[in-house]
Amino acid sequence: MVLKAKEAPAPPKAKAKANAKALKAKKASAPKRNKLGHYTIIKFPLTTKSAMKKIEDNNTSMFLVDIKANKHQIKQAVKKLCDIDMAEVNTLIRPDGEKA
Repeated sequence: MVLKAKEAPAPPKAKAKANAKALKAKKASAPKRNKLGHYTIIKFPLTTKSAMKKIEDNNTSMFLVDIKANKHQIKQAVKKLCDIDMAEVNTLIRPDGEKA
């Protein structure tokens, strides 16, 4: 039985390091784009009896919106599409999975 000496692993090559740094810089330099447009954020207004009552009594509009949209995006979309300045945005996830 002959024992062999273990070889130490070779250090990473300089070219591979430089390439990895360039890729990392390339990823970080691209700005994020909003994938949800105004027309995809707001699906349609709710026109049920209870929604109509809220519109008349509380001056409140109700919309079904995209599940991934946040309150800031919803506010901007309503302002652009409906020309309404909103005081606040309240959201809820309905039992059927839609966001209102």
